[in-house]
Amino acid sequence: MGCDGVSEMERGARDVAVELFSTCPASSLTVRDRYGADVVQVARWSDEAGCTGILVYSDNSQVDPWLVAQLIIQHTTHLCPLVAVQPVYMHPYAVAKQVASLAYLHGRRVYLNMVAGGFKNDLLALCDPTPHDKRYDRLTEYTTIIKRLLTGEPVSYAGEFYTVDKLKLTPALPVELFPGIFISGSSEAGLAAARAIGATAVKYPQPAEDEAAPPPGIPFGVRVGIIAREHEREAWEIAQARFPEDRRGQLTRQLATKVSDSVWHHQLSGTTEERPSSPYWMVPFQNYQTNCPYLVGSYDRVAAEVGRYVGLGHRVFILDVPRSADDLLHTRAVFERAVQAVAR
Repeated sequence: MGCDGVSEMERGARDVAVELFSTCPASSLTVRDRYGADVVQVARWSDEAGCTGILVYSDNSQVDPWLVAQLIIQHTTHLCPLVAVQPVYMHPYAVAKQVASLAYLHGRRVYLNMVAGGFKNDLLALCDPTPHDKRYDRLTEYTTIIKRLLTGEPVSYAGEFYTVDKLKLTPALPVELFPGIFISGSSEAGLAAARAIGATAVKYPQPAEDEAAPPPGIPFGVRVGIIAREHEREAWEIAQARFPEDRRGQLTRQLATKVSDSVWHHQLSGTTEERPSSPYWMVPFQNYQTNCPYLVGSYDRVAAEVGRYVGLGHRVFILDVPRSADDLLHTRAVFERAVQAVAR
């Protein structure tokens, strides 16, 4: 025990503390009459499970993510919306205004998931042919203006993509509600943008044994689904029932890979080898049932894999959409074991 009454184990666990974010259902995959209720239900599960926040999607096929964020805030006590922000949809001033307004109305922090790409056809429909790496240059300017506006000082900025002159944001944002900022860290352009704007770089991981330690100077996180139970067999039965083989889905994934210029999409599409000793499972991704790898197995087996990611330096985990409150409770059990093991 230390002189402050805190054990070395407790101190170590704090040093490797992780943040969990769940994911909101996509409106494009939900019956319209049920969507609002489904959002509230998943948000409440996430709130009760102690998640820091919840990812809200944004693309041409989704309802407005800021309206969904408002709904989430109104029906939870502490959960923070992680809103996907696409520069082609809104001026940076409008994003800063949304963040400040939600803070003013609800006293709640918002996280921003800065999106450079998304679906290429969505961008082309909006007459935006900007190349992949240039989109990250644009995103860097965009996020820089948002961050400066949220400090409350007048902003003058002249860049390649955006220019503002003595622009000031009202209402002011309390310092303690300044948004956390995430960005894709799968490409060199994404990593450069993360460094420039001070964002957490999030990636879709390879199996932990294939993952290299992330570069220093940037906080890192991963996006991954988890199905874990006390016993290995039960977890796999649930996983295989939830994500059955689907030939049509496989063909859709192949087509999506051909038309996508996202680095993460091609990286995951090239990960096909199943390893009996690993909980890492790509079937949901390959069958176009979700956009992230899964970890499946017993608490101990999945916790060991999660612990390897934590040991490499990942401190943020964005989970897939939960199917029940129990999904998140089982996931919490995994992370408690993983963090304790790393602390030891």
